Amino acid sequence: MHEKKILRELAPYQQGKQIHEIKEKYGLDHIVKLASNENPYGYSKKVSEHITANVQEFAIYPDGYTSELRSAIASKLSVQENQLLFGSGSDEIVQMISRAFLYPGVNTVMATPTFPQYKHNALVEGAAIKEVPTVDGNHDLQSMLDVIDHNTSVVWLCSPNNPTGSLIPKDLFHSFMANCSKEVVVVLDEAYYEYIDPENDVEAIRYLANYPNLVILRTFSKAYGLAGLRIGYGIANENLITKLDVVRGPFNTTSLAQKAALIALEDDQFIKDTTFMNREAKESFQQFLDSIGWGYYESQTNFLLVTTPVPGNDVFDYLLKHGFIVRPGEGLGCPNTIRLTIGNETNMKELQDLLYKFHLQEAHKEI
Repeated sequence: MHEKKILRELAPYQQGKQIHEIKEKYGLDHIVKLASNENPYGYSKKVSEHITANVQEFAIYPDGYTSELRSAIASKLSVQENQLLFGSGSDEIVQMISRAFLYPGVNTVMATPTFPQYKHNALVEGAAIKEVPTVDGNHDLQSMLDVIDHNTSVVWLCSPNNPTGSLIPKDLFHSFMANCSKEVVVVLDEAYYEYIDPENDVEAIRYLANYPNLVILRTFSKAYGLAGLRIGYGIANENLITKLDVVRGPFNTTSLAQKAALIALEDDQFIKDTTFMNREAKESFQQFLDSIGWGYYESQTNFLLVTTPVPGNDVFDYLLKHGFIVRPGEGLGCPNTIRLTIGNETNMKELQDLLYKFHLQEAHKEI
């Protein structure tokens, strides 16, 4: 076989522990998964009602142009239909961008730590990687500008950032765009956009005419609760979208996903209610962390990156044995942390009780 040499150095994406795995390994019945930043409140009941009442025609190819959903999103966001691109989750659009703009001889700039698929896809395409460390979990935009050169093809901005949860401030984002070469594609990944406090929104869509090199990514996997259906979208000027559309598979999103996303998009009350509950639960949990002296990064998402007094893997193992699945920070490039999704009120109370017991155990060891 004559595969790319880089494939010998890379490993497939490793997802978080799954519920059935933990049940079988530890003999547990009650499992709470707080590892993948899914919406603990599920998805709009209107989606469920439609799927139950309408049988999809699975023998027919889906609408490759995603017409209905395209029209609805264009109207909601006040953009043109030809400014939209759809993918199997925003992950696939990351792959499309890499396929279209990254190749041997060019480089790509990103923060570290950040969403790992930027680097993974860039390496597969043969591009050189320039990583700029975050500062207290925040993108160091000036340092990112400083490392851009004439071979830079793509810059990745994850805001809010995964895994730290930090948001790029509006003034810094627009300053970055004003000073970045228009020859460089800038990707603003807003997978957690619906969780952002409105006053902190950079309102990037309003400025697409000013930023012809900007691609904004959004998804239905997080706040909308449709992670299992895999559908997301990109927003950019028509010229950029056309280039990306060339590398898109002809039927890359399913009929079911398109229809579910369309219905979910219309249920503003579901988003309003669940993001409010997320904010309340997050603030309550932060107060608990303050009470035991554990730190955390300020987050504009439905997750927290929590600093731990011992290696994150130790806390991960402890929680796993008690039926709670989180992500250890060591695998995310953040030693001595865990990343946990904000669950519902009951789950977070159970988690607090477990972490308090762990805290007492560690305190006792120090005596």
